[in-house]
Amino acid sequence: MKRACSPNTNTDENSTASSIRPFKTNYLRMKLLVIAFLLFVTLNVLGQDKKSLAPTPPMGWNSWDWFGKKEINEQNMKECIDAVVNEGLLDAGYKYFVIDGGWRDTKLGPNGELLAHPDKFPHGMKAMADYAHSKGLKFGLHTVPGTHDCGGDPVGGFGHEELQVKQFVDWGIDFIKLDKCKYADGWNEDLLKKTYLKWHNLLDNCGRDILLSISAYKWRDWYPEVGQMARTTGDIRARVSKGAVFDLIPLSVMGISDENNKSAEFAGNGYWNDPDMLALGNQGLSIEEQKSHFALWCIMSSPLILGNDPRIMSKEEKEIILNAVAIAVNQDPTEQGRRIKVKNGFEIWKKNLKNGKIAILVLNRVNTEKQKLILKLNELGIEGNYKITNIYTGENVRCNDGLVSIELVPHASLFMVIEK
Repeated sequence: MKRACSPNTNTDENSTASSIRPFKTNYLRMKLLVIAFLLFVTLNVLGQDKKSLAPTPPMGWNSWDWFGKKEINEQNMKECIDAVVNEGLLDAGYKYFVIDGGWRDTKLGPNGELLAHPDKFPHGMKAMADYAHSKGLKFGLHTVPGTHDCGGDPVGGFGHEELQVKQFVDWGIDFIKLDKCKYADGWNEDLLKKTYLKWHNLLDNCGRDILLSISAYKWRDWYPEVGQMARTTGDIRARVSKGAVFDLIPLSVMGISDENNKSAEFAGNGYWNDPDMLALGNQGLSIEEQKSHFALWCIMSSPLILGNDPRIMSKEEKEIILNAVAIAVNQDPTEQGRRIKVKNGFEIWKKNLKNGKIAILVLNRVNTEKQKLILKLNELGIEGNYKITNIYTGENVRCNDGLVSIELVPHASLFMVIEK
């Protein structure tokens, strides 16, 4: 009896096993498809996150313009961190605190690792990053991709990129200013691009969101695919370089603006042209010149990286850099504003904003005389009835039949928002 039943039992088992095999195969296929789909989504999300590190122009503070390489140390950088927070700069959007050149030792470690200067930063840069983070700030550092920094110290990352990026991740760095400086055998354009692209790829895959700020002193067409912001000019004149200058030399406020304006069409979508830091405060510019300087950087959608001393800001200085409407113009991601008209010593800059609003900057570039101008809005493509607001005073600007009467002293400006 048992033998008679055995074949039937085995047949059932074989039948069951046969039905299970395709089920298992289909299950494994589905599982692999789900894993592949999740991996695809994850990689796309990571890519989007990297692209969205700077959906609007980055804002923050950098040590170079005021302190240079020699004057920074652990104590005064902590004081500046405290001031950025206590004076309301962080609340206004200035979230990146960046220590520029001068934090490193004059040599690399035995394996090519970066070393903090033992006297100026005895507790190292992780301690500085931790302090900034404890105050709600993001923390950045200056580093160089070649063989030497700009002062000639052999502290570059060339050949040590993986190790140095790992250090930045371990320290908790959020922002890297990658400054071209020097390569022992001399840079060429191909090597420069390959080197910056290597840093881009390493940072993109390092497991931490680190904004890449390219500093290579002129516009290049590969910048938007490699960094979130990139310098279009040399260093702006500031306290560290014998004082800020408004016009008449290449690295003045206006000289820098002229150059940055040339690449306006490429800004946006997570990349921003960088005309260097804001040389505000007691660095050589008058209050009217500082207002024009800030307005230009706002209308050009430039990164707002302060180069002042936040511990000793004047009332007028704070009113400029904390102006919420000016900052809103800057942070509007629609486009980089452009210079659209030059007439009798006046320059007119325009930026189209969201919701049909328009920002206009009228600037008297003449160096010696007060100038008058009748601004015709229809010549700027502005028709109909509009409300016009002076961004710095908050007052309405009178407009009669589409005409605005303007009178400005040398280097002064009228910064306006126009809305229906």
